[in-house]
Amino acid sequence: MSRVNGHIPTETAASDDSTTHLVIGGGVAGVSCARRLISGNLSVELREVRKTPGGRMFAPHLHGRPVDLGASYFTARYRDFSDIVAYWVKRGVARPWTDTFDAYAPGRPAEVSAGPMRYAAPAGLQALVQDLAEGLPIALGAPVTHVGPGPTADGRRYRAVVLAMPDAAAAEILDESLTAERAAVTDITWDPVVAVAVGYRERCWPFANGTFVNDHPILSFVADDGARRGDSAPVLVAHSTVSYARSAAADPSTDPAGPMLAALADLGVTGTPDWIHTHLWPHARPAGGRGNDPTYHLGDAMIGLCGDSWGSPRIETAWSSGAALATALLDRG
Repeated sequence: MSRVNGHIPTETAASDDSTTHLVIGGGVAGVSCARRLISGNLSVELREVRKTPGGRMFAPHLHGRPVDLGASYFTARYRDFSDIVAYWVKRGVARPWTDTFDAYAPGRPAEVSAGPMRYAAPAGLQALVQDLAEGLPIALGAPVTHVGPGPTADGRRYRAVVLAMPDAAAAEILDESLTAERAAVTDITWDPVVAVAVGYRERCWPFANGTFVNDHPILSFVADDGARRGDSAPVLVAHSTVSYARSAAADPSTDPAGPMLAALADLGVTGTPDWIHTHLWPHARPAGGRGNDPTYHLGDAMIGLCGDSWGSPRIETAWSSGAALATALLDRG
């Protein structure tokens, strides 16, 4: 199997010999699944529609530095994932960020909200997925348009096919004959979120790391990206409420950033932006998830489903879901 810079070109991907496991989705769940399958000496092809792995841990370079526009941080509650986080921290790929945020609600003074340690990444959370994907046989810019019947993808047969993606995206490509798989991805709704990154000339807000925004019609969370990244850059990333994102998605002719910028004044942000970048996530996070059992789907059709909707909507849940599905596939041989 030929490789180009460690990646397998789409046109020379796995042959139709029913021995290769296809993993669709280069986010943390897909990469976790692929890595564990390869560690079990199984043949794997990993395909990602974008030009870089990362999924919703998207961190584009804006004005000379990465900015996390998807997930704001991650926690490490699971033991196996904690071991990976410790390895990342030791190598400087990740860093402990904070266990406290401010909490703001209209008409009430700001409070401090304590919780578990939240981790961040100096190069953006996307770098964590890229680190996990290092050395994997991944084809980038390689979409899959149809899965099924059985473990086939775009007409090619595989030993198994894994869909590591939001349920709505999986539903779009699953064959009508895959009734169990289609049923599994239609019982969870997904919430949209608008993320707005804002660069200022200097810091102009009162909170140290970020603030949860409660009972607000527009904002839900605002992160100090300079504090998160550790470079003290005067950059904020504001996340909208679900209701506001739904209204923004319903009217794509309007720019949703304006009302969100105006709402930042409610939190004590006083500066004038130097630059603004807006991103709408139509499937930002599962609304509630399925709980912790099951943590993946794998039926007789050898079609697997995994991701952060199979448990609490966290990065570590997505990682654990992909790893658990891979273990189940290893057991089937």
